[in-house]
Amino acid sequence: MSPLHPSALDQLFVEARTLNHWLPEGISDELIRQLYELTKLGATTTNSHPTRFFFVKSHAAKEQLKPALSAGNVDKTMAAPLTVVVAFDPLFHEKMTTLFPARPQLVAALGAMPADQREFTLVQNSGLEAGYFMIAARALGLDCGPMAGFERGQVDATVLAGTGWKSVLLINLGYGDRSKLHPRLPRLDFEQACRIA
Repeated sequence: MSPLHPSALDQLFVEARTLNHWLPEGISDELIRQLYELTKLGATTTNSHPTRFFFVKSHAAKEQLKPALSAGNVDKTMAAPLTVVVAFDPLFHEKMTTLFPARPQLVAALGAMPADQREFTLVQNSGLEAGYFMIAARALGLDCGPMAGFERGQVDATVLAGTGWKSVLLINLGYGDRSKLHPRLPRLDFEQACRIA
């Protein structure tokens, strides 16, 4: 592989920001599908891909989500063209015959994991896939606004009702109004955050 052009790195990282204000342009179902097709290619533990994405696009679905949002997240979420509930499927192991056909024993092995190890695996991989998702979104020209301020149990019981999925994170998506960005907050220097042994 060759390094990406600096302009691509700018789009994915340097100029990428968390957006809270949105332009009125919508997101097509075709673009949503393209976004998932890129995201699903990322690596996960034993190719388990426990993450599920629920795309909240319609006005009715947004209204269902609204009561679960913390006060500071209501206006920006209702204005965003699309909000994605990043979730995990507790029964992810049932898909392992499809995802790792050479090792059918993974269905039983992953299904029998101790509860604490299982929870860690699900949260770890859904966080990993959320990162892939945001990079894919930015690569496709979208802006992202990830949020943790919501009532998980309420989202699970309403928006995700009937799926069995458990919410982890919300991400607003669209084309951000960059005229309303605040200056980027500081980051830690390499010496503060890294070690080389």
